[in-house]
Amino acid sequence: MKKAQVAEFYRRLADRIPNPETELEYVNDYTLLVAVVLSAQATDAGVNLATRELFRSVTTPEAMVALGEERLREAIKTIGLFNTKAKNVIALSRKLIEQHGGKVPGNREALTALPGVGRKTANVVLNTAFGQETFAVDTHIFRVCNRTGLAPGKDVLEVELKLDRATPPPYRRDAHHLLILHGRYVCKARRPECWRCVVVDLCRYEPKNPPPGSDAPPKALQRPRG
Repeated sequence: MKKAQVAEFYRRLADRIPNPETELEYVNDYTLLVAVVLSAQATDAGVNLATRELFRSVTTPEAMVALGEERLREAIKTIGLFNTKAKNVIALSRKLIEQHGGKVPGNREALTALPGVGRKTANVVLNTAFGQETFAVDTHIFRVCNRTGLAPGKDVLEVELKLDRATPPPYRRDAHHLLILHGRYVCKARRPECWRCVVVDLCRYEPKNPPPGSDAPPKALQRPRG
C-alpha cells in the first residue's frame, strides 16, 4: 500500500471511529495491566465479566497479593488458562511492589520483565495508560494488516515494525485501537463484512464479500478502474 493510500486508510477509519479506545474495563493503570494479561487467548467481553466484580475491591498490587492466588483463581475461573494467569498476576503484583513501589512502569523493558507480560501486553499498556505511540499486534491486527496489505508480515513483530514505519503522525496514537476495532467488527476472521467496509477500495483482499443473501456484490464493492 502506497503512502497516500495508508494515510487515506487511517483517515477513513478515524472518521468511522472518532474516539477509539480499549473495550477492556479498568479503573487505573494497574487494573489495566491485569486485564490485558488476562485477555491473552480470551475475549475482552469474557475478561470484563470476570474482572468487573474483582476490580471493585482489588485495584492495587498490594490488594491483589492480599487476595491471594487461590481466591484470584476462583474470581477468574471463567477465563481460559486461569491457573497460569492467576499465578502470573500474583507474581507480577509482588514484583511491582518490590521493584517499582507498587506503580506500573512506563517503559517496555520494565514491563516485559514482569511475569506474564510479553511485548504485545506491554505495548497495549504503554499506549493506553501512557499515551505512547506503540503498535500492539494481536490476532485481529495481524489479520487486518495482512489481508488489506496495510502492513503484511509473516509474524507479529514484522507487522509491528512495518506499522511503526508506515503509520503517519496524526494516527500513530490511535492506530492500535482503530485497527483492532475494525478487525473485531468489520474485517472479521471467517467472513469479512466488505459490504460495509470504509476502506474496501484500498484493500487487496479478494473476493469482496457481498451482504448475506445477495446474489452479486453491490457496485460499491467493485474496485475502481485505473
